[in-house]
Amino acid sequence: MKKYTVAVLGATGAVGQEMINLLEERNFPVGKLLPLASARSVGKTIKFNGEDVAIELACDEAFEGVDIVLGAAENDIAERFAPAIVKAGAVFVDNSSAFRLRDDVPLVVPEVNPEDVKWNKGIISNPNCSTIITVTAVNALNKLSPIKSMVASTYQAVSGAGVAGMAELKEQVEALQAGKDVQVKTFAYQIAYNLIPQIGGEQMEGYTSEEMKLHFEGRKIMHLPEMNVSCTCVRVPVMRSHSISAQLKFDRPISVEEAREILKDAPGVKLVDDLNAKEYPMPLDTTGQDLVFVGRIRPDLTDPNGLCLWCCGDQVRKGAALNCIQIAELLIEK
Repeated sequence: MKKYTVAVLGATGAVGQEMINLLEERNFPVGKLLPLASARSVGKTIKFNGEDVAIELACDEAFEGVDIVLGAAENDIAERFAPAIVKAGAVFVDNSSAFRLRDDVPLVVPEVNPEDVKWNKGIISNPNCSTIITVTAVNALNKLSPIKSMVASTYQAVSGAGVAGMAELKEQVEALQAGKDVQVKTFAYQIAYNLIPQIGGEQMEGYTSEEMKLHFEGRKIMHLPEMNVSCTCVRVPVMRSHSISAQLKFDRPISVEEAREILKDAPGVKLVDDLNAKEYPMPLDTTGQDLVFVGRIRPDLTDPNGLCLWCCGDQVRKGAALNCIQIAELLIEK
């Protein structure tokens, strides 16, 4: 089997570390791993396949001879290095939002639009975490009847803010239990025992940038340019795994039985839907899982062509690192 030189840009962050873990876990054919980070991390090592691999400096020259670059850095870093990556002949699978809505860049969820990988010009974008989880959950239903619109509320774990977000929740809970004042650094307000109904800055008409991602990215991934999405994003005191409540409207009525039948075999999905047995998707159950759990499927009482559901998925895995690795797997398959 051919082996590939794989670089991870932003190797020391939560998503970068998960990417490296998944490369090993999924036996990706890595001939050489190149963890890249800022100067302060150079010289440190990470474990990969039982060996210590030194972290190297992210610079233009680092991408020479690399086949695939997995991006786990912020927009400015992705934009800074993308030209050098493409010039070196590598394919950049980028987790930032820098290139997602560019017409010449595929935006891919492998369970939904794997064929879009074929037309990349050196960059493939990984969608927003909540977008990935939601479209994985609803794509099979779109095959029964086109989705005309969706109203979604996301309940996003602190892992969406990286290592610092997870540390802040833990520190605040410990402080409150000890009767101490909490320190607020990563989030705008205390997140322990609280909900914060804003993720991202205002983008349009009171909607935040995070809320508009599901609208624009969902259209592109599902090839539904006319689909409208109205979204409310909420940060919740959950460590990992995002949850989404979705109200879908179709061209025709879809029964709960139809929905369950197609979802039980849908790629990337696990159907967990028995209200009487108290079985439904929850963040604790999906943490560390690769699948998106879907349940609470029921008719929309406001529209005969509507359906409501609830889904959960691990934000760091399927919502970020795993989706990138799956895209890389598509690349080597094709």
